Amino acid sequence: MRINRFCLSGVFGIFPLMLFAQLTLSIEISGLKNNEGQIHLELRNELEETIAAASENLSGLRCVIVIRDLEPGKYSFKYFHDANNNKVLDTNWLGIPKEGFGFSNDPGISFGPPPSEKILFELNETTVLTTSPKYF
Repeated sequence: MRINRFCLSGVFGIFPLMLFAQLTLSIEISGLKNNEGQIHLELRNELEETIAAASENLSGLRCVIVIRDLEPGKYSFKYFHDANNNKVLDTNWLGIPKEGFGFSNDPGISFGPPPSEKILFELNETTVLTTSPKYF
């Protein structure tokens, strides 16, 4: 049986590329104040371009968001607990959030969002990350 080398090189050349886009990131958010509303999450690459956005309901004071078909690389995410379902992070007159929020790597919070280098993480394999929101 004779096998066409062009066919084999095409199959074996494309197969490794297909594997790179098959990573799954699961983000488990626990420690929520209540089960009202949803979690809204935005995933960004290291260039700060939005790669995915997701909204999920809460159950048992937690939420799990799964993002599939990611390529290896550096990513970050931010999220908030939209307790009143208005799709906006509500703040007081000083700009302090009234709803829970968080970032990848759970950095300490001071004035404003953390710098991108503190929230970047490397994704090289299917991964589960856990985080808890900050409430003021």
